[in-house]
Amino acid sequence: MILTREDGAILLICRTDNGNWSLPGGAIELRESVAQAAVRETLEETGVRCRVTGISGVYSDPGHIIHYTSNDEVRREFTIALTAAAAGGELAPSRESSEVRWVSPADMDRYPMDPSMRKRIDNHLGHPGIPVIA
Repeated sequence: MILTREDGAILLICRTDNGNWSLPGGAIELRESVAQAAVRETLEETGVRCRVTGISGVYSDPGHIIHYTSNDEVRREFTIALTAAAAGGELAPSRESSEVRWVSPADMDRYPMDPSMRKRIDNHLGHPGIPVIA
């Protein structure tokens, strides 16, 4: 989820599993929509309630394989990056996020993150309002 404030800052989490900074997100549960999953995952990982406003991109690079060290699962990732606006709540880390922070686009390069995550953010910032399909 690319959750932005009125000043353009983007909400990032520091992942507890690898220490990288990331957009909040996660898997869809059986009885929820993509939007419901994004809102739920964002609240769980950040403490911030939000409302979906659009789509930033769809990512399905067959070369992007992820190894989840918590359960030794290896899978190819398929991601739908939605955009959202904050609707309340307070920044709060979770078992999946050691820190939660609003980050200015000008400061984004200071945060270590997986290249695939950086690509999603760069695409969003470089082409606002134009969904990317990659």
